[in-house]
Amino acid sequence: MKKSLKNKYLNILSAALLCLPLGLPSAALAQLAFVLNSNDDTLSLIDTKTYKEISRTRVGREPHHWAITPDDKSLIIGSVQSNDLTFVDPVTGAFQKRISKISDPYQIGFSPDKKWLVSASLALDRTDIYSADDYKLVKRIPTPRGPSHMAFSADSSTVYITLERSNEVAFIDLANHKVRSVHPVGKAPVGIWLTPDGKHLLVGLLGEDHVVVMDAKSGKIVKHITTAKGTHNFAALGDKRRLFVTNRVANSISIIDMNTLSVLETFPVPGGPDDMEITADGKELWVTSRWVQKVTVVDLETRKVKQQIPVGRSPHGIYLRNHAPRE
Repeated sequence: MKKSLKNKYLNILSAALLCLPLGLPSAALAQLAFVLNSNDDTLSLIDTKTYKEISRTRVGREPHHWAITPDDKSLIIGSVQSNDLTFVDPVTGAFQKRISKISDPYQIGFSPDKKWLVSASLALDRTDIYSADDYKLVKRIPTPRGPSHMAFSADSSTVYITLERSNEVAFIDLANHKVRSVHPVGKAPVGIWLTPDGKHLLVGLLGEDHVVVMDAKSGKIVKHITTAKGTHNFAALGDKRRLFVTNRVANSISIIDMNTLSVLETFPVPGGPDDMEITADGKELWVTSRWVQKVTVVDLETRKVKQQIPVGRSPHGIYLRNHAPRE
């Protein structure tokens, strides 16, 4: 091969490699944590065995939350400023595709029957319903103010949406795509969780120090569970009993018994703990620490911080491929 032709070939090959997501060859062999850095517009991939960031690549502008497609083949990242969804491989992190014209997809989720993709548009005071088959908009539902997080009934009849700025929870009927009822709950409701028996909704109040327990049918408040200041979001251990809740202002995490609706214990986690994932073996809790640009790993046997991994600015959503059951 002539030297000029060889150099041309090497230049083309180098350019092609630069187009690949950073760290992809290592990521293909790793068990990954996916972290969405909202203020950096990036996705961090972390090797969960070495606790090292493999890569940090740009996605859409201001990514916050994610959803797994019903076929389990794509991790979808919603970006609110660029109004799009980025699809990546949930095993390797490789880019798959991007869908534009998805308005303000702050929080996204698929209904259990796999018919609908629901998007809570926090900044635009509405909830959008898309077809899960082709991601076409089906209905735009005004839900003021500040639709934030969501939970679905097991039969897919209802999506429950927290309204962070009006201190309410909306019950939306997924059969006719209309708001069925709206219920006041307390200051700045964010995370919401339906108990495995389908009887109760647990709502984290970021502006207070407790979790509100609602009757999932009537919407009536049946109990307040005191945790600590800034209750935010939930993650289940996978035993249909223990549920973790972050207390972002208090820098702690509480464990709630979903059977007795009481706190089992609370332990410190620094840096403004936000979203969480639990490893499939139940040994580690992975938490985005929004205020310190890190992911915190907690040993669940000792309840002590095991690692803190630097990532981008304002890490928010986190996904583990090898995660505990979400119930």
